[in-house]
Amino acid sequence: MTDKPQFLWLFFSLSGRVNPSAYVLAGLLPVIVQHFLLYQFARTPLGTAASQYWALALWIAVFVSTWSTFALTAKRFHDFGKPTYYALVSLIIGIVLLFILAFFKSDPGPNRYGKRTNAPAEP
Repeated sequence: MTDKPQFLWLFFSLSGRVNPSAYVLAGLLPVIVQHFLLYQFARTPLGTAASQYWALALWIAVFVSTWSTFALTAKRFHDFGKPTYYALVSLIIGIVLLFILAFFKSDPGPNRYGKRTNAPAEP
């Protein structure tokens, strides 16, 4: 395995593979976080310190979740032998891709991106 905790690998590394169920479950976390922060921002009066706090938290979440979605999608594409740059489409169609890729089967056995699914690639 690696020195990185599994959570950091799953959401921020481009190495390895992820199966469909792990991809969907992990992909929903950034969506839920963004929607929660958007809800909190929408329910606070505009111009208050609280609304500025929620707006800042929402923007930070958007930037972090953009990378994590890209990393998750790259690992999902790796699971059926496609290169990382295929994940660029996730920046355009986002959540739609989350559900599309859930229906593709993984490559059985090892491929050039890893020996097994749901793990980082081993050197």
